Amino acid sequence: MSGPVPGTPSLLRAINDRAALRALLERGPLTRPELGTLTGLSKPTASQLLARLREAGLVVLDGVREGLPGRTAEVYRINPAAAYVGALDVTPARIEARVADITGTVVGEHTLPTGRRPAGDLVDRLGAALRGANPPGRLRRVVIGVQAAIDPTTGRLGYAAAEDVPGWQIPDLVPTLSAGLGVPVDVENDVNLVALAEQAHGAARDSRDFVLLWADEGIGSAIVLGGRVHRGATGGAGEVGYMPAPGAPTARESGRYARHGFQALTGGPAVLDLLRSYGVRGADVREAVANAVRAAGGRGRQAEAAGAGLREVAARLAVGLAAITSVVDPALIVLTGDVVLPGGETLRELVEQELYALTIPRPLVRLSSVAGNPVLAGALDLALGTVRDEVFSSTVRS
Repeated sequence: MSGPVPGTPSLLRAINDRAALRALLERGPLTRPELGTLTGLSKPTASQLLARLREAGLVVLDGVREGLPGRTAEVYRINPAAAYVGALDVTPARIEARVADITGTVVGEHTLPTGRRPAGDLVDRLGAALRGANPPGRLRRVVIGVQAAIDPTTGRLGYAAAEDVPGWQIPDLVPTLSAGLGVPVDVENDVNLVALAEQAHGAARDSRDFVLLWADEGIGSAIVLGGRVHRGATGGAGEVGYMPAPGAPTARESGRYARHGFQALTGGPAVLDLLRSYGVRGADVREAVANAVRAAGGRGRQAEAAGAGLREVAARLAVGLAAITSVVDPALIVLTGDVVLPGGETLRELVEQELYALTIPRPLVRLSSVAGNPVLAGALDLALGTVRDEVFSSTVRS
């Protein structure tokens, strides 16, 4: 028999084991009585469960806790070494790696510069980045975030020009990477991973229907419906950078993967040029947006010009968001990326005002609240979710 059968003692043990492991994961180290209270298990059953989990290497003793005079209780915790996972954020300039244990604690990080014309094989580069993070043990799964999307109908990477993702034009990409790295691999669009991070830790926490707009050098979005990322038939749901927009060139004039559509109006280079036309200075778009907000808070012609520039940025963003809203009708829109985050609440409010002027639905508009690298955060969440399901289901064999 390959697994527990409904109604059998093995199934009940499996259910109890998973409940106990989840309680230890979410509540931290616990005594046997505390674990019994949280799971509703009797003292004998809780004792048998802990013995089983310790034998499986999933739980370890974490000392003793003093109680009433003369009484102590053993404390148990998840064994961090039960499994390790890896996350990679791949951009044209570098590969950033992060490794975590099964509790989610980050135990290693590394950044591998690659440049836009990286040397060597793709698997070699990915493996080097992972080795640089110095994982303490064998990785059980790796999730890779890329500025593109897997087409499930072909198994190939799409929605990106070959020069932007050199070396990734491989048939059966995921099986090939898994075999080359010696670990199960998932390849996911980077903006989708940011949405997962926002859903777990940030502005979209507990939101089941929302859209995340990543406005940076390029433009992308993620669509979450019913609590799940919607990827579309070819993996391209959310690739709004290529969405036709009023006043922007289309793919017909510019080429399939050239800068056209929504990103030609709202991508980093376009916004930087726009703000400079209003007299706002900045070495890059992030600095220019921040300078525009500061200037707009003052008085005089410079403040008026900066304010007008910000309103035009907001209006451009709102046009694309209005199209998305009219189709998806999300409860929430999360804004992130170097075009919007430096603008803070000032730019967020302007985008919200412009959006509400264009649409009947009025979704909440919030700024991202995930600190650090959200792509890696989402990739680790995805890897940990899969591995915990595997490991927490492995204690009962029959």
